Amino acid sequence: MPTGRFETMREWVHDAISAQRNELLSLFSRYVAQGKGILQSHQLIDEFLKTVKVDGTSEDLNKSPFMKVLQSAEEAIVLPPFVATAIRPRPGVREYVRVNVYELSVDHLTVSEYLRFKEELVNGHANGNYLLELDFEPFNATFPRPTRSSSIGNGVQFLNRHLSSIMFRNKESMEPLLEFLRNHKHDGRPMMLNDRIQNIPILQGALARAEEFLSKLPLATPFSEFEFELQGLGFERGWGDTAQKVSEMVHLLLDILQAPDPSVLETFLGMIPMVFNVVILSPHGYFGQANVLGLPDTGGQVVYILDQVRALENEMLLRIQKQGLDVIPKILIVTRLIPEAKGTTCNQRLEKVSGTEHAHILRIPFRTEKGILRKWISRFDVWPYLETFAEDASNEISAELQGVPNLIIGNYSDGNLVASLLASKLGVIQCNIAHALEKTKYPESDIYWRNHEDKYHFSSQFTADLIAMNNADFIITSTYQEIAGSKNNVGQYESHTAFTLPGLYRVVHGIDVFDPKFNIVSPGADMTIYFPYSDKERRLTALHESIEELLFSAEQNDEHV
Repeated sequence: MPTGRFETMREWVHDAISAQRNELLSLFSRYVAQGKGILQSHQLIDEFLKTVKVDGTSEDLNKSPFMKVLQSAEEAIVLPPFVATAIRPRPGVREYVRVNVYELSVDHLTVSEYLRFKEELVNGHANGNYLLELDFEPFNATFPRPTRSSSIGNGVQFLNRHLSSIMFRNKESMEPLLEFLRNHKHDGRPMMLNDRIQNIPILQGALARAEEFLSKLPLATPFSEFEFELQGLGFERGWGDTAQKVSEMVHLLLDILQAPDPSVLETFLGMIPMVFNVVILSPHGYFGQANVLGLPDTGGQVVYILDQVRALENEMLLRIQKQGLDVIPKILIVTRLIPEAKGTTCNQRLEKVSGTEHAHILRIPFRTEKGILRKWISRFDVWPYLETFAEDASNEISAELQGVPNLIIGNYSDGNLVASLLASKLGVIQCNIAHALEKTKYPESDIYWRNHEDKYHFSSQFTADLIAMNNADFIITSTYQEIAGSKNNVGQYESHTAFTLPGLYRVVHGIDVFDPKFNIVSPGADMTIYFPYSDKERRLTALHESIEELLFSAEQNDEHV
């Protein structure tokens, strides 16, 4: 961040303090009286309101500039005589200031200085310059990103606007799109364009001739009936299954070449056939289709992924058909094989996903030098096994797909880390889905990580999250709040922006929630299960009596539990 912004924040706090110096001296004294520690936002405001009430100070203090500072404060670190505050004026943006309580002087702090100050709560002294500092910002510094908090989570739209604006200003920027269309293949078979199209002018001419040719055909004419003619113009399969679909794509590309528009660009790119084989990672827990819900570490994520796979296969089949291709898609859910499976199918290597034709669960055991791990282990204890698991998974996936996937989707911290390892090894696009990051579930689990290490191994988990987040090509979230929280609450991903694991490393720039890799895709609902309350005939009234017996009977047995 520019120094000027720090100076502005420092001066803002200084002016706010100067306006009510005596009252705020009393307030800061209350903070310091509690001893060293961390005060959360609500605690800061509670003490502020107590000061107003107990000291009988003016109610105008509630409307003072300093109240606005407190309302934007994420937390405060109290180390008498200092109080350092992380101020969050809006989602994704932070500034750091420190107040000397006795002098009421204000200094700005860099991220590193603030985290070092925070570490003194644990260590009793700063770590100096000898602690490992992680800064991922230089790796992404030149990548375009929005600046408005309201744009967080709309990465695809932002990138399409950015790309189309470059295309509009500089026609040479069309070359990468041409090269992609010329080199695009599946199983060695060319798609979209062949060698007849060598440059943009030739492409524009071929598109114009194709548009004229297609206009003379009935809209429902199958692609196979005019495939030869289009190949002669330089076009291969992938444009559509009928004359109408091919015409639509041809027209979209002509529009892009003439006057790029973000919505047109997004529509065209979304119609290019690119995803045929997908791998979905979910290593922990009992991943199965029956008798698994309620077992340790097994719940909503399993249901989510199985529903996702069924919907994904339907979408892939529909798109492939509309693209005029005869490709059979494959989806693999890669999880852990558990030999001692407790009556589940988690000891089977390959299992077809019910309700699908081309999706399977592929199970791979956790392997050590002493052999295969036979029993279930907690999701917090999987970290030593994941690198070998990824190596084994790479070989098994290649054998099942007879090649590499087009897309790898990680789920939760362990799945996202394995997805990162596989994506790097295979050269494949990586998508992350967090589900529920642990860092925001356990307050102060970063600074007091040693207190939880034996049970939860947060040092491994937070490190895995940092690696996976920064390695991912895109990250799917259900809501804006998951990324950047709200005005008064920090989002799951935002909590990884800057934090410290005292004695291990400090993160001065971990993840940037403004990164266009973040995209919000609401999961929706399965309309075969959910229906309007007014649709009474679909209610399972026959089950009412047994449900009431289950819930309200005085008898309790294993079935009830």
